[in-house]
Amino acid sequence: MSGESRSTSDVFSVRVHVAAPARPEPDTLEVSPPMLALVRDLVHDRTGVYFPDSRSGELVERLGPLALERGFPSLLDYYYLLKYDAAAAEEWGRVFDALAVPETYFWREVDQIRAVVQHVVPSLVKTLGGRPLSIWSIPCASGEEPLSIAMMLDQEGWFGRTPIEIHGSDASPAAIDRARRGVYRDRSFRNLPPALRERYFCRAGDAWRIDPDLHRRVTWSVVNLMDATQAGPRAAAPIVFWRNLLIYFSERASRDAVNLFAARMPARGCLAIGVSESLLKLTNDFELVEIGGAFVYVRR
Repeated sequence: MSGESRSTSDVFSVRVHVAAPARPEPDTLEVSPPMLALVRDLVHDRTGVYFPDSRSGELVERLGPLALERGFPSLLDYYYLLKYDAAAAEEWGRVFDALAVPETYFWREVDQIRAVVQHVVPSLVKTLGGRPLSIWSIPCASGEEPLSIAMMLDQEGWFGRTPIEIHGSDASPAAIDRARRGVYRDRSFRNLPPALRERYFCRAGDAWRIDPDLHRRVTWSVVNLMDATQAGPRAAAPIVFWRNLLIYFSERASRDAVNLFAARMPARGCLAIGVSESLLKLTNDFELVEIGGAFVYVRR
């Protein structure tokens, strides 16, 4: 991506590389700091992801091709589409796809998953009296995390003992489509023991397909965590894996999400976040607890 000065110091055009179009379209996008601020704030409000000035170029790189594919010469036109147009809902799906960070793999931070399955699950099952135990993974990306949870539950024999509902959600429709297909490349297996890959996957050309019985243990859905009408019902689960999203959210968006969990999750519910993340400055509604050699937050 490169910038070219125009006739004023606060308007510039950005060349964004896109696939060859079927019809003539602009190959540069007019961007100005005021335009960029409008789009940045709108994206933040809808997604929770905040791009400070130091990452403004990244925001243009991600959304610029979408604007050009629409035939817009200016980022301001794309802002009006996202904010006011009747087609905005569908376009926001493309925005979430563009903003998605697909860095995930099986058995990621597995000590925490093991601790939840071996210690939290037995405790909660006793309180449910035969009612289904609900586990929510968001953002689940292409599905490796909820499927890892399902593998661990299967390894511990839980599916034969009590009804368990696992839900995998992400704001990116493309990510959920990949999760629903259940086909994975070698990169997804860099932390999974080979014996488990042999147990739960079969070859599919140059990739691997998840065992259908295990795949059916997970329900997939597109959910924007910043939309309480979408996220609220799932947030009532007594176990929520919400890992490695705080590092992209602003403090305000993080607090809004934590408040949603605090309002919906039952007392003693378990909120698992990434090992590099913390709720220390966000809430007093959750207590950090060491369980089975791993740390999770427990609803007070």
